[in-house]
Amino acid sequence: MERFLDFDCDPNQLSPLALAFVGDSVYDLLVREKLVCQANRSANKLHRSAVDSVRASAQAEACERVMPLLTEKELAVFRRGRNAHTNHLPKNGNPRDYHYATAMETLFGYLYLNGEIERLRELFAVISEESEENDKV
Repeated sequence: MERFLDFDCDPNQLSPLALAFVGDSVYDLLVREKLVCQANRSANKLHRSAVDSVRASAQAEACERVMPLLTEKELAVFRRGRNAHTNHLPKNGNPRDYHYATAMETLFGYLYLNGEIERLRELFAVISEESEENDKV
C-alpha cells in the first residue's frame, strides 16, 4: 500500500464526502505537481492555472473522459460521490458540475486511501492529455 502516512484506514467504511475531502487535496496536488514540473512560473501564474484546472466545471469535463475507463468498483464509488447530499452548492456554479466534481474527488480520495497510486496516475494522465490538447486549440 502506498500512502504518505501509515494509518489503518478502510476507504470502504468512509462516507463519500469524507473521501471527497481527501480526494480534493489529492487532485489538487496532482495538478500542482504537473504545473510546477511543466515550467518555472511565478506563484501567481501557478495559482491561476491550478484554479482553472480544479474548478468544478473542469473536473466535470474530466469525469466525462475517465468514466469509460472506470472499473465497476470505481464506478460505484464515483456514483456514491455524485449522489452525496452536500449542504451547499456554489453560488455561481452549475449544480451538475458540482456533483460531478464531488464524484471525481470521492474517487480520487478512495483510490489514494486504498493505496492505488498507479491507478491515480493512469486516470490523471488521461485528464492531463486532454487538457493539454484543449490548451493547444
